[in-house]
Amino acid sequence: MKVHHILLIVFGLFLMNSCSVKSKEGERQLTVTIEPIKYFTEAIVGNKYIVHTMVPNGTSPETYDPTPQQLVKLSKSKALFYTGYLGFEQLWMDRLQENAPETTFFNLSEGVPLIEETEEHEGHTHKGGIEPHIWNSPKNALIILHNIYSAVIDIDPENKAFYQENYEVEQQKIKATAQQIDSLLKEPTQSKSFMIYHPALSYFSRDYGLTQLSIEEGGKEPSPYHLKELINTAKENKVKVIFIQPEFDQKNAAIIAKEVGAILVPINPLAYDWHQEIIHTAESLK
Repeated sequence: MKVHHILLIVFGLFLMNSCSVKSKEGERQLTVTIEPIKYFTEAIVGNKYIVHTMVPNGTSPETYDPTPQQLVKLSKSKALFYTGYLGFEQLWMDRLQENAPETTFFNLSEGVPLIEETEEHEGHTHKGGIEPHIWNSPKNALIILHNIYSAVIDIDPENKAFYQENYEVEQQKIKATAQQIDSLLKEPTQSKSFMIYHPALSYFSRDYGLTQLSIEEGGKEPSPYHLKELINTAKENKVKVIFIQPEFDQKNAAIIAKEVGAILVPINPLAYDWHQEIIHTAESLK
């Protein structure tokens, strides 16, 4: 029996043993799929809702399976906010909707100019041929924030004034971060190419005219032949920075860095503190 089938059976048992009447706290819960979305959501809702994240920090959202406890929390949530194209979301979204019929689901990718598989970029795609890491871009973040704001006032219109004030504050923070990144990356002498194990910065690269070179090959470790090609490509593109992420192996990145004289820079595109993380990425490139 597949893992997700087992989880759904256990989930049903959890619901049978839980109270049939939702508590007041249960009615004030929201669920999101990843930590950056939790940050944007909490920036708007403040203390009006408790926000739960399904994919824990340091875990790959490509292969994650939710726990029974998370499925129960989702069933008690007013809404689920998801980004639209992550592997976890593609695999689980239909089942989650079936098992949390009273929860409203909001796809935050609406209005985002998506990178499709027909476009030339160094990245990867999922179902529908869409690059999934839409939040790693200030331009996209403004759209995502507006989608969250619209969703929140839809489910809780009585507190619209409160949410609107928070939305406007966070909107200005994102714009300030975008200006800071513009300033960091405007120098014409710096290298416009970087390497990264898992290509999570495709939208960031598009917005700032950068070239992202991915180490993984089709979502897997590169073969020895491909590794040799990557070293040559890094040299040709004068790569000075190789980004490494906590949920992926780092040994191949270290081999390439040693061969081309680049530095390894840890980043976490799935971190809660969106502003700090994206500024850190830009500063590393500078």
